[in-house]
Amino acid sequence: MELLPRSPAEFGSARYWDRFFRQRGQRPFEWYGAFPELCPVLQKYVRPRDKVLVVGCGNSELSEQMYDMGMCEDIVNIDISDAVIRQMRERSASTRPRMSYLLMDMLHMDFPDAHFQVVLDKGTLDALLTDEEEATLAKVEQMFAEISRVLQVGGRYLCVSLAQAHVLKKAVEYFSQEGWVVRVHQVASSGDKEQFVLPVFVYVMTKFRKIPGSAAQILEICPEEQDKPMRVESTERLLAAVKDRQHYALLCSQISKTPCREQVSLDLCDRESGKPRYTLHVVDSTSVKPSRDNHFAIFIIPQGRETEWLFGTEEGRRQLAASAGFGRLLTVALHREQRYEGMAGIQAELSAKVMELAPPGLPARQQVPFLSVGGDIGVRAVRHCDRSPLSGEFVVEDVKGDGTFYFRRLIFLQNRNVVQSEARLLAPMPLPGQKKRRKDKKKPSPTEQPGAIDKSYLCCEHHKAMVAGLCLLGGPDALPGELAVLVVGLGGGSLPLFVHDYFSQARVAVVEIDPSMLEVATRWFGFSQGERMQVHVCDGLDYVAKLAAEAPAQYDAIMFDVDSKDLTVGMSCPPPAFVEKPFLQKVKTILKPEGIFVLNLVCRDARLKESVLATLRDVFPLLYARRIRGEVNEILFCQPGPAGRRGPAELGARARALEGALRQPGRPWDGSYVLADMLQSVLIL
Repeated sequence: MELLPRSPAEFGSARYWDRFFRQRGQRPFEWYGAFPELCPVLQKYVRPRDKVLVVGCGNSELSEQMYDMGMCEDIVNIDISDAVIRQMRERSASTRPRMSYLLMDMLHMDFPDAHFQVVLDKGTLDALLTDEEEATLAKVEQMFAEISRVLQVGGRYLCVSLAQAHVLKKAVEYFSQEGWVVRVHQVASSGDKEQFVLPVFVYVMTKFRKIPGSAAQILEICPEEQDKPMRVESTERLLAAVKDRQHYALLCSQISKTPCREQVSLDLCDRESGKPRYTLHVVDSTSVKPSRDNHFAIFIIPQGRETEWLFGTEEGRRQLAASAGFGRLLTVALHREQRYEGMAGIQAELSAKVMELAPPGLPARQQVPFLSVGGDIGVRAVRHCDRSPLSGEFVVEDVKGDGTFYFRRLIFLQNRNVVQSEARLLAPMPLPGQKKRRKDKKKPSPTEQPGAIDKSYLCCEHHKAMVAGLCLLGGPDALPGELAVLVVGLGGGSLPLFVHDYFSQARVAVVEIDPSMLEVATRWFGFSQGERMQVHVCDGLDYVAKLAAEAPAQYDAIMFDVDSKDLTVGMSCPPPAFVEKPFLQKVKTILKPEGIFVLNLVCRDARLKESVLATLRDVFPLLYARRIRGEVNEILFCQPGPAGRRGPAELGARARALEGALRQPGRPWDGSYVLADMLQSVLIL
């Protein structure tokens, strides 16, 4: 500790360094970056015949190791400490005759112009640029000017640094404005996590003649695992790329020493596009006692299933880790924009990277298993991509579910982990890229529909609950007769289609603000309009307000299944304006006295949710709630009068009667439906 400076300014003091090296003695002092780690980068830019200048050499062994391995011999080392220069001369005098040590200030060098092909700096810039005071910045500019002066055109300034943001920014801005090519290498670590935690970088500044009037900059970064540099468009992007790598190194260091109390999430991006290729979650299970064989495993989530509760929620992943029986489980989600070459290809691509996230205590050379459901990576085929002014970018994709069925999904990419609409396909046909059993069948193109939509099946649990709520209409033992139903929010159209098809006397009006969704529902989800099904493309707020003024009490059931585009609010369904008291009073106005208002509520903000429920109770005297297991969704059943209050047992009986009436001969009905279950655990609020 006595070797540390009393203030950062002492890093630029010759007196401080004399005292430092006298106290340290003959032991070499390496700030960071051992020679074996730096050597692969240095070999790219230092040639055997180059004349090399090392500024601020200290008593580092770097020059000696470069000399001894034959990388270069014509090396001049300078430092402002007389003590260290005398020490280093004695150490190399008899064994390295072509290498010299000179007492010299790098801010005022005695060398002629264009004298060197390489200037090497290992930690000197970091030591000098300790703050951004005017005097410090003036010294740094003088240092850069001197380096520029003594370097030949085509020469390289190699700066080994920890790349603090202000240090990197200053170096990049100075030399890029001078017309130099700037490349930043991340140095491959030794793998010793007990050593220096922060990654080491080498700035490579290649001198070119400045072209008057040219503002072009060439900025590149070369990550440790890649030889080919990546071009970046600005200093800010270069700084951000370096910062990402620093944060990743700190994360790896932290989770290699202690278990994760909270799940850690990070994206691994595609090198060419910069888009996420894998999303990783590190899940430590406290219920699993680690042994030699169950420390660590990698779980590949099948394509298209990353939104399921087991894989897409913290609680689900925690349960997955416990059931898998590993102390640390790393889940890997695959992205729809990327192509993957099967499980073997993914394993080869990820093997080195995932070991950086291994838990503490993992035995050396331990084989880490790659797991998945059924041993494959699933199937996903993107059928349609588009952009809507209201909904943003969206995709329609077909995925293989858990079993033999395929499903079609609508995903809004601004919230890519949420399935907006889903429908089951009738025929489980192969998707593009799968092998076919019959050779005489043509391979479907990406725009073909691989089978019709199964309109008898509601994929979404909250849709099943919303349909079950219709048992509150009509008598206790009968299917509701003629119904006027308003659905706000079309999506893929599954909910209004089911009501239309299974309630044969129902007249369904659908309100959808986004015309693109009507096109998607019609083309990709089997939706169609007719005498009993009409879509109104307009704002649901305006539609309800107009009806309240012109035609009150006309609907038996009103269903809101509309998402919010504002992701900053803790309620993603519905938009806040749909649950404000004046608007809810208009909803009550257009509802018949014995009718029911069904609301899909998705609210993660507890205080906001309580406020919404309080407002609903003010408007609707009778309020039931049905929570959807494993989801945030909560279905609220609201009725205008308290006279029809019923307990869960009666609601279950009415739901069974409704289901029996819907199961008519000749009409398809999925055997997994038990509508009564949807209302058995209902809460009366």
